[in-house]
Amino acid sequence: MTANTPCQPDELRSLFLFEALTDEQLAVLCSNGCIEEYQPGPICVEGEPATCFYVLLEGELTMSKLSGGQDIETNRTSQRGVYAGAWRAFTGGKQKTYDASVHVTKPSRFFVMDAPVFAQFMRDQFPMAVHLLDGIAVGTDRTRRIIDNREKLLALGRLSAGLTHQLNNPAAAIARAAADLRERVANMRHKLAMLADGTISPEALSALVRLQERVAEQVAKSASQHLSALESSDREDAVADWLDEHGIDGGWDIAPTFVEGGIDTDWLERISTVSQELASATLEQAVRWINYTIESELLMNQILEASKRISALVADAKQYSQMDRAPFQVANVHDLLYSTLVMFADRLTKDGSKDEKSITLVKDFDKSLPEIPCYPGDLNQVWTNIIDNALAAMRDTGGTLTVRTCRYHDNMARVEICDTGPGVPADIREHIFEPFFTTKPFGEGTGLGLDLAFNIVVKKHRGDLRVESVPGDTRFIVLLPLEMPVADVAAVDDDEDPDEAE
Repeated sequence: MTANTPCQPDELRSLFLFEALTDEQLAVLCSNGCIEEYQPGPICVEGEPATCFYVLLEGELTMSKLSGGQDIETNRTSQRGVYAGAWRAFTGGKQKTYDASVHVTKPSRFFVMDAPVFAQFMRDQFPMAVHLLDGIAVGTDRTRRIIDNREKLLALGRLSAGLTHQLNNPAAAIARAAADLRERVANMRHKLAMLADGTISPEALSALVRLQERVAEQVAKSASQHLSALESSDREDAVADWLDEHGIDGGWDIAPTFVEGGIDTDWLERISTVSQELASATLEQAVRWINYTIESELLMNQILEASKRISALVADAKQYSQMDRAPFQVANVHDLLYSTLVMFADRLTKDGSKDEKSITLVKDFDKSLPEIPCYPGDLNQVWTNIIDNALAAMRDTGGTLTVRTCRYHDNMARVEICDTGPGVPADIREHIFEPFFTTKPFGEGTGLGLDLAFNIVVKKHRGDLRVESVPGDTRFIVLLPLEMPVADVAAVDDDEDPDEAE
């Protein structure tokens, strides 16, 4: 940059930006600004304090925005009068940093004003215009925040409904199992009274109780065993045949319970051995007592598994909401994705479903990805908005939702959320991240879901959000830095959330 030189009102008047100003206004500009010459290189850098307002007089400049850790050129021009830098300084003092980087590609001349001076000039000379622009800026921010919050509440409502449905199933299972268990325990007490009516010696009864304990242990072990349908059928046939051969009525009704509890013919022989010490008429009573034992243990297994499911759902809900965690932390991106997917479980295909409109989930995770520095709650909102759109795109036809992770280059984590819906038409693809833009029917979408996601990924995490789409294959790609810039880490506790700032 060369030394400052005075500006000439006539030169400023030749620019479209200043052509309607009076001589007095031009004089004020010239007295408060200057002409500066720049050699090829940067003039201002995105994120640095916004100190100056620049107007191109002669030369060429490029503008760029940071995306995915790289500067993406957004404009290249030699048009006189193009302005850059702290151009929003007068709108309520909101612009504290440059929102884009500016480079000159060849020797260029600029009219330059300090940001506070430019802001004061605008307020003095165009008070009505400044008030209008301030009102527009404030009103737009307020509207965006209100609808942003509504969008979050609507998403939370949809997810809460799904979570309630998921919690209801294990809760109902616990209630049913508890009621059945109460009945089984009552019957066991009755069977025990029959066995202990004096016809059985204390030693024999003690042996039967020990056998009952071993049966309970076997049922607990069987919970981790998974038999094929053919294996289960063969074992049921064998158990039923044994029971029939030993004069036990209804053996075919008892056999499935015994097999589910891991009891085969070898175990039945043990029961027979113990029963030999009993009166011959009590063998069937002993078998049925063991049957009640197995049924009771299986019911307790159901209660345990349902309780675990409820605990897991609550843990996933806490992970999703991040209600017990710091806003900024190092997190496993797969944990965040999983907790969000759990919230959508009621809208995804259940095992064995043959519904043509069902949606199948495919997870392709690169578990070698390291933890990333991030705002986990905000990233969960990103996953929520994108997944919700993907499911909506496949609502009428069904399809496949694929969530994939991998490393992008050496310094980024890549998350792809893909659907097999109709795709995003090319003519609207460049607009989908704009605020209030939506393709959903009137009243169904606010147009802020992807805008919110873009702000969280690009502005808050210095990452990138992009879309690739053809019919049958739409991919939203999120790139996140594996390491947060040092300056951002230092400012985490000091910076105000831009989505919630007033």
